[in-house]
Amino acid sequence: MRVARTYSIVDGAPITSGDLLRNNQDRPMPHDPTTWIATELAELDAQGLRRTLCERQLGQGAVIRVDGHELVNFGSNDYLGLASHQCHAAVCTAIDSVGWGAGASPLVVGRGSEHAALERELADFEGTEAALLFSSGYAANVGAIAALAGRSDAVFSDAKNHASIIDGARLSKAATVVYRHNDLEDLERVLCENRGAGRVLVVTESVFSMDGDLAPLADISKACRLHGAWLMVDEAHGAGVFGKRGAGLVQELGLEGEVQVHMGTLGKAVGSAGGYLAADRRWIDLLLNSARSFIYSTAPPPAQAAASLRGLEIIASQRGATLRDRLWRNINNFGELSSQEPVSAIVSVMVGQNEPAVQAAEALLQAGFLAPAIRFPTVPRGTARLRITLSAAHETGQIEELHRELRKLAIVN
Repeated sequence: MRVARTYSIVDGAPITSGDLLRNNQDRPMPHDPTTWIATELAELDAQGLRRTLCERQLGQGAVIRVDGHELVNFGSNDYLGLASHQCHAAVCTAIDSVGWGAGASPLVVGRGSEHAALERELADFEGTEAALLFSSGYAANVGAIAALAGRSDAVFSDAKNHASIIDGARLSKAATVVYRHNDLEDLERVLCENRGAGRVLVVTESVFSMDGDLAPLADISKACRLHGAWLMVDEAHGAGVFGKRGAGLVQELGLEGEVQVHMGTLGKAVGSAGGYLAADRRWIDLLLNSARSFIYSTAPPPAQAAASLRGLEIIASQRGATLRDRLWRNINNFGELSSQEPVSAIVSVMVGQNEPAVQAAEALLQAGFLAPAIRFPTVPRGTARLRITLSAAHETGQIEELHRELRKLAIVN
């Protein structure tokens, strides 16, 4: 007897090829991939949403060369200017010592001395007992959330959280409850309405990546205590910018003991690449045994870990404090020029519709400035904007010149 081929899907329930056909009977099947792809791309063009890749020829810095054009760079997350050459010696030493590739996942033989030293430094940096390295911040968020929550649990997520948090909640199969952005009353309401859920995890960014505003972490932590919820904070855009040692907004507010899981990236202010989770030892022990994006990924290159370690050392030092002071002078300078009150290194200049935002970014390119247009689905429809990121590497004159060009476009005061 001929048996229908079985395909497994995410929730583990088997389905057959016949089921696949029945499930898709109301959807036209794209038999001709060329036609389907052309239609999809044409739709992106019509909506002003088609992206293309550019090529940067120089290292990261305040001035870069993109597609052959020299530009003042207001599009990078290199907040302290560490990405270009500050960690060069550490990388070279590690390569000379152990080569480049890690060769295996961390739970096999991929975790070397460089990774272990970085995890110890990250734990000290965050004020926790332990830390765990991931290949990216995206992998850290997805892995942590999917490991900490399951079918009978609930994840509460800010409406403007990063895609990696959204995807982690989806993969967890927990009930996902989205509360209004930075709205404590709405968070309290949904926590009350969902009493009786199993494990309850609240996840928020500390600095929101597109708007640059700050989460009310003190109030969120109080709500979590009241309702018996765990709190996970994404410090991707807070680390290096806030805190007495640069660990982020949680440290700035003295809330280290209120957060169960700290998440951060190493590819922004640290100037390297990768992501991490920091928490008490028992949490890290659980995550290294259950976070799939950790278990099933090759460890980052040892030299990358060495570069991250050097970046962290700089951030936590007096030199790091000096760089943060310079960064905040630049942030405040731009705010005074544009009559805005930025609270982080990210400043969104709202435009509204896609095409005018793209045109504004193109006009800035022609004037020698990189300030990318951000559109749906990264931000909601109708809220296209220029996303300007400031760095300690920027000179005062560069910021003043950018402001003059923005005024010419009539999108700032």
